[in-house]
Amino acid sequence: MTATNTLLRVEGLRKHYTSPRRWLSRPQPAVQAVDDVSFTVARGETLSLVGESGCGKTTTAKSVMRLIEPTSGSVLLDGEDLLKLSPAQMRQRRRDVQIIFQDPYASLSPRLKAGEIVAEPLKNFGNQSAAERRERVQWLFSKVGLRPEAIDKYPHEFSGGQRQRLGIARALAMQPKLIVCDEPVSALDVSVQAQVVNLLMDLQAEFGIAYIFVAHDLSVVRHISHRVAVMYLGRIVELADRDTLFNAPRHPYTQILLSAVPVPNPRSPAQRMLLQGDPPSPANPPSGCRFHTRCPLAQPVCKEQAPPLSVRAATAGTDGRQEHWVACHFR
Repeated sequence: MTATNTLLRVEGLRKHYTSPRRWLSRPQPAVQAVDDVSFTVARGETLSLVGESGCGKTTTAKSVMRLIEPTSGSVLLDGEDLLKLSPAQMRQRRRDVQIIFQDPYASLSPRLKAGEIVAEPLKNFGNQSAAERRERVQWLFSKVGLRPEAIDKYPHEFSGGQRQRLGIARALAMQPKLIVCDEPVSALDVSVQAQVVNLLMDLQAEFGIAYIFVAHDLSVVRHISHRVAVMYLGRIVELADRDTLFNAPRHPYTQILLSAVPVPNPRSPAQRMLLQGDPPSPANPPSGCRFHTRCPLAQPVCKEQAPPLSVRAATAGTDGRQEHWVACHFR
């Protein structure tokens, strides 16, 4: 990935939640939801963040666009650090970074008509007339597979998949460079999931949008991603292009995650790798490698020293040389 092709560069991102101290009580340790996360996203690329619930993938994605204020780090969009912008400056940059929320029911106002929901960004940032906004909204509806006459309906009159298409149209309204997709298909039926994922891919091909795609369904991730970052307890443990990560995973946690994916062949013997124990608390993470308490390869060094996320191999991907990053002493 060349420097000129890099749209987003995240370096040392941290989000720690601290509890307010009560009278006569001991201070509580900070919850390290995201701790020292770094990655890049190229223009027109889909980077997926995966991992079990509570690993910090949604917090990472929302911190990138400052829906959650990070504790420290830098988020460079086209070379400009979003974390150093004032609220007024950040408001202007929100044209370039939009989000599709997980819940298509809760993310749309029941008091507004569908056309008003999609037109809201145009009202906030544009200077079009009402007629121009309506024409633009009708065009957006056609792009996401909704009938233009549906602009006068309320959200409750749409199905779940149609509501998510409304969310996609709203995110597209300002022609953003990057869209954060926070598990956008997890609340939908399987057949509708495929339609929405294919829609996102078609829109990316047409408009060159980059995605940060947060998901736990690895089948969806394999279909839509260019690169995949695997997170565990607030940190990235492996990052590689899609084909390399799914065909030759190196980190033990990634291997265990992939072994849990159902194989659509009843005659194929399932080779499951089971995780032992429960995930540690992010308020009191293990010393050294955070995965060592559940890792089948753990050695004493894992408890004492945290492995850095470093390049272990490189492959020739469709977009040029792809680096395979792994945080493990033995991989």
